[in-house]
Amino acid sequence: MITLPPDYTPSEAEEFMNPLQVEYFRQRLLKWRADLLKEAGGTLASLSEGGIHEADVTDRASVETDRALELRTRDRARKLIGKINLALQRVDNGSYGYCEETGEPIGLKRLDARPIATLSIEAQERHERMEKIHRDD
Repeated sequence: MITLPPDYTPSEAEEFMNPLQVEYFRQRLLKWRADLLKEAGGTLASLSEGGIHEADVTDRASVETDRALELRTRDRARKLIGKINLALQRVDNGSYGYCEETGEPIGLKRLDARPIATLSIEAQERHERMEKIHRDD
């Protein structure tokens, strides 16, 4: 088990995906997942409080809109948790931090901004260009 120094931040000067960097991202992913699960628990509690009891039609519509928004947010969080779980699997199997298309390092700045990234910026841009071309057909 690796213990991270409290003020540790990955640096380009280190070997890419050395044990400290891997542990840093593993902990970030675990914390992110825990935060999402905690938020989802709160959403479930508020949704399970029962039916809509507002007498006023406008109030009822407002409550229904809020619930629909909560459900969409919860669905996005569920998908995000799935991506976080896949990233944690990549941490475990040693492929985390490397582009799934090219095998090249994804880069610390990109991983710091989006810890679930699976493609390097170049591969992501290529992927988006291909999507746009096929969408325009």
